Amino acid sequence: MKLKEICDYLNSEIPLSFQEEYDNSGLQVGIPDMEISSALVTLDVTEDVLEEAAAAGCNLIISHHPLIFYPLKKITHSTYTEKIIFSAIKKNIAIYSAHTNLDSFPEGVSHRMALKLGLKNITVLSPLKNRLLKLVTFVPDVHLPAVRQALFDAGAGVTGKYDQCSFSVGGTGSFRAGDGTNPFVGEKHTLHFESESRLETVFHSHLKNKVVRALLDAHPYEEVAYDIYSLENESADSGSGCLGELDDPLPVEGFIRLLSEVFDAKGIRYSGYDKKIKRVALCGGSGSHLLGEAIASGADSFVTGDVKYHTFQSAGKEILLVDCGHYETEKFSAEILAELVIKKFPKFAVRFSKINTNPINYLRNG
Repeated sequence: MKLKEICDYLNSEIPLSFQEEYDNSGLQVGIPDMEISSALVTLDVTEDVLEEAAAAGCNLIISHHPLIFYPLKKITHSTYTEKIIFSAIKKNIAIYSAHTNLDSFPEGVSHRMALKLGLKNITVLSPLKNRLLKLVTFVPDVHLPAVRQALFDAGAGVTGKYDQCSFSVGGTGSFRAGDGTNPFVGEKHTLHFESESRLETVFHSHLKNKVVRALLDAHPYEEVAYDIYSLENESADSGSGCLGELDDPLPVEGFIRLLSEVFDAKGIRYSGYDKKIKRVALCGGSGSHLLGEAIASGADSFVTGDVKYHTFQSAGKEILLVDCGHYETEKFSAEILAELVIKKFPKFAVRFSKINTNPINYLRNG
């Protein structure tokens, strides 16, 4: 299988348009036309992970954290990242990463954390904004079902957990064909009136080219009239962090023990709080910027990683702020990536890295 096949699939399932502006998700190292035999999935790309991939015969590494995060002005084998790039090229190993786009994916990193904790009624904490577009077009009534279905097949019409959503209303269109035209209906140089339907549907911005192509291919007219509008609506099913509820409220100590067991977190830090925990907000990795949203949501606790001293102060007594660690809250990302690849390519060999890439160690007494 070509590397391009996997990259194109992952780019469509975990859209690159979902990533934050500072991020660098997507293909990091590799030639799109190279043949790929098997993949190793991991949280981080390290020298040990690269050696593990080579030993296992995997010529693709799929990671959550990008290998190339900051712009490179030169490659001289002088930094840790440059050494891995050199080694990957020498060993003919491609590297693909899905970072904040996997965080914002409808069933991404934070959602997986919630499932591991057994939370129910899971929703997005901070939905994506400015990622939705609306298509409006005008179709001869008899062709409306076919055009509408073509747009749905291209991914348009998805709203939350509903799909094939659209609106249509009848009317009368007019046009006059000029020289050099081949009108589907009507005569050249004669004003023509046609019974048409105004068709509206929404789609995510990363599908724009695909949706427009589907419209043009399915529409019978030689010149297709359509408008595309940017929407300020939030994407209800995509975004950062999530919310969920425990079956039964837990005291703070019991909740911290649960987090320690589920995430194998050995150095949990948390703020003071004197209420039981029922409603839980989560964000894998460095999510403390969502503290305000977590408090506003009515959550009893907000679980994330990389929390600073003054952020704990900001939590006050309003919420139990818990730092489980960056690695600990994101390590299940490899599961999501593997499941996505296997869903599309069930016979493709996918291995999980056995390397613990957490750069942080904890002192254990006793």
